[in-house]
Order: sequence, then C-alpha cells, then structure tokens
Amino acid sequence: MPTSQGHPPDHSPDHSPDHSSPGSSPGPLHDQPQGHPQRWLILGVICLAQLTVLLDNTVLNVAIPSLTRELDAGTADIQWMINAYSLVQSGLLLTAGSAADRYGRKKMLVAGLILFGVGSLVAGLAGTTGQLIAARAGMGIGGALLMTTTLAVAMQIFTPGEQPKAIGIWAAVNSLGFATGPLLGGFMLNHFWWGAIFLINLPVAALALVAVVVLVPESKNPLGDRPDLLGALLSTVGMSALVFAIISGPSHGWTSPRVLVSAAVAAVVLALFGYWENRIPYPMLDLNFFRNRRFTGAVAGAVLISFGMGGSLFLLTQHLQFVLGYGPLEAGLRTAPLALTIVALNFTGIAARWMTRLGTPLAIAVGMALMSGGVAAIALLAPSGYAGTLVGLLLIGAGGAIASPAMAHAIMSAIPPAKAGVGAGVNGTLAEFGTGLGVAVLGAVLNSRFLAVSLPVALAAAGSTAERHRVTASFSDALRTSLLVGAFAVLLGGVLAALLLRRAERADSAAVVA
Repeated sequence: MPTSQGHPPDHSPDHSPDHSSPGSSPGPLHDQPQGHPQRWLILGVICLAQLTVLLDNTVLNVAIPSLTRELDAGTADIQWMINAYSLVQSGLLLTAGSAADRYGRKKMLVAGLILFGVGSLVAGLAGTTGQLIAARAGMGIGGALLMTTTLAVAMQIFTPGEQPKAIGIWAAVNSLGFATGPLLGGFMLNHFWWGAIFLINLPVAALALVAVVVLVPESKNPLGDRPDLLGALLSTVGMSALVFAIISGPSHGWTSPRVLVSAAVAAVVLALFGYWENRIPYPMLDLNFFRNRRFTGAVAGAVLISFGMGGSLFLLTQHLQFVLGYGPLEAGLRTAPLALTIVALNFTGIAARWMTRLGTPLAIAVGMALMSGGVAAIALLAPSGYAGTLVGLLLIGAGGAIASPAMAHAIMSAIPPAKAGVGAGVNGTLAEFGTGLGVAVLGAVLNSRFLAVSLPVALAAAGSTAERHRVTASFSDALRTSLLVGAFAVLLGGVLAALLLRRAERADSAAVVA
C-alpha cells in the first residue's frame, strides 16, 4: 500500500506495507496503485456496519420511560443499561484494533457484526433488566470490533489522495448515527414495543454481513506479531476503570469512594500497561508513536475536540429541553442541522477539497475555530430563542466536517499501515475518553454555578411564576459559562494540534531534503 500522505516511508520491519491474505479477491492491496477497484462500494458496506453501532449509542435514551415501566427498572438499572455498552466498547477498542491487525480485519469485521447481531436479538427479547444489561455488554464487544475495523479497512483500500474524502464520509456517518438515533428510536416506540429498537439492527447487520463476506478483501499485519495478551488485559481493565470513574462522577460525586477507587485502579493499571508496552518486543501499542509530532498533535486535538463537543452537546440538549421546553424528540430534531451540515459537506467532497487546499494543520485550526465559534454562539445567542442555537449548530457542523476527518487522517497517517487497526483503536478511544470527560467536567462547571439539585426539582419547588423565571435564568447563566469553557477547549485544541502538526511537517520536509 502507498505510504500515507505527508508521511515519509519507513523501511523498518514494523513499518512494512500491509498485505492482503493469500487468496483475497481481487488481489493484494499493494498491487493496486489506484486503490481497490470496488473501494467506494466497500466503503458503503463498512459505513452501513458502522451505522448500526452508532445508532445504538443514542437510541436507548428515548426508551428509558418504557423500560422503567415495562421492566420495572430502577435508576441504577437504567444507568447500567446505558453504560454497559459504552463501558465495554471503550475498554476494548485498543484490544479490538490489535486483534484486527494480527488476525485479519475482515475476520474481525465479520465477528463484530455477528456479536452485535446476537446481542441485539438477546436485548430485544430480554425479559429482565439483568438480561438486557448482559446483552448490551455483548453488543459493546461487537461495537468495539466494528468501530476499529471499519476505519482500518477504509485506510487499506483507498490511495493516500482519496483517504481524506473516504474518512470524511466515514466521519459523516458517525454524525448521521448520532442525529438519527433518537429520531429512529422515537418513531419505533410510537409504533412498536421497546424491544423493536434492538431488533431493527438485525436486518441491517445481516445485510452488512453478507456484503462484507462478498466484497471486503482480507488484510492484516504481514509480520504476524505475537499476541500481547497481558497488554490487552491491562488496557481493557485500565480504560474500563477510567471510563467508569468518569461516568460515575456526575451522579455519585467526584470524591465518592466509587469514583476514587475506580480512578486509582485506572491510574495504576494504565501505568503498568505503559511499562509493559515499553519492555516487550511486540507491543500492542508502540509508545514510540508518541515521539512523532504528527501523532501527538493529532492526539491532543482529538481529545480536546471531543471534550468540547461532547460536553457542549450534552449541555445543549438540556438547554433545549429544560429552558426552551422541547420534548426529547423535538430536541433531537432541532439538533439535526448540525449532523446534516456535516453529512452534506462530506458526502459532496467539499470538506475534503478544503482540507487538501488548506493542508492538515490549517484545516484543523480553521475547522476547530468554526466549531468553537459555534459553541460560543449557542452560549451567547441561545437564550434569545432557537434562531441563535441554529446559527451555532451550522457553524459547529461546518467546522466538524473539516476538522474531524482531518484529525482522524492525521492520526491514521502517523501510524504504519500494518498497525491500522491499532490506529483506529487509538482514534476511537480518544473520542470516547474526550466525550466522557467533557460531559463530566462541563457538567461539573454547570453544577458549581447552578447550586440547586436539578432544574426540574428547583422549578417544582418554585412558589411563583417570578421565582420560576429566576430559577430558569440562573440555570441559563450557568449553562452559558459551561458552554464558553467548552468553546475555549475546542479552540485550544485546534491551536495546539495545528502547531504540533505544522512542526511535524517542517521536520518531515527537512528530513527529505537532507
């Protein structure tokens, strides 16, 4: 496979080009200078597989009232139904990516679809909360395999010149899944029972499975590195403990034993993971990647973009429902312009052309500046009504269409093609971590400014219309502060990532000249 754009060839063993397995059709990927002949059709297939995972990230939220009523689910049950999926998926992303590199990305893609489909079937037919939680955890395993292999396969079948557009479409599907999950969930619940939101995954997963088997070529690390079983265990336990601490913080308190113990376990286990990976000859995650300015710049930007955007969208949902008075489905419809802007700019190729003209560092800086401006616009203009929110959403969508694919491409192109699965795992882990951290930190900022237990409780306790107005105004002020913190985080991420990536490009140019 050709060397990634802007990344000089490395002829060391670990950086050798990726190869298809013997017998793959229509031939080894490295013999196809124009990319795989069916690459755009294959991209559609893997995006379909990706969409099933993304829909399930958000579709469950609208079913909470039905689950509470029909399964007699308590608050703790509901939290575990939602968190079991994200917790398992986040913890396994690196391990799933490494397994895909070693055993074959097509094999892991097929395994992910089967696990996700079986998990969806069990979830749809679950009769108790325990069964549903277990099924959601199983779906998380399949989701981790799908999240990593889809991006890794996209990097294998496209030439470096086409990768920005392909990754842009892949990222647009992410946004589409985020936007349509609540809408699809609301539609299904209006016509069917709650289990239908899981069973709808079955025909999609089955179609994607057949298409993957027929169309997607096999590819894997040609060196066949020995499996790093201890590294896989340490990364899974460490990341799961870290995500659990972040998820638990807002509801249980940041100084609660649950959060402190989870955070301590995460710190110790991840430190052991780093120590182990630095000592063995075939590490799952080569820590030398972090010496690459291109990689560290993209990592820094990815965390901060996810931090700002994940937290800000979480707060925006509260603003639409609690302040402007929209229901969950109405709120979902009113956030749709953000995702539709990303989809339009990426599917038409406009965002990829901007990225090519600007170059990766400037594209990330411009994109994240637009996103930061959009979050700030929501903070400052949203109290006046939905029109101000719409302006902010369009700016965020335009910025995200440019910055997110550029960031993913920067991470993937900084990692050898043979390690594409690990690169996708790193990209997914950063997104999950940044989003969880953004929700936790910006939520904590909101709570520190709005001292009531919650807005609905404060409004219920208000004795007059004037007092309710004061409560709502206080909540809006706290929300504004939190959103501005998120806007600053996104802007900081753009500047930091652009500076590091620019320095990396200059160093690469100097090395080529020398």
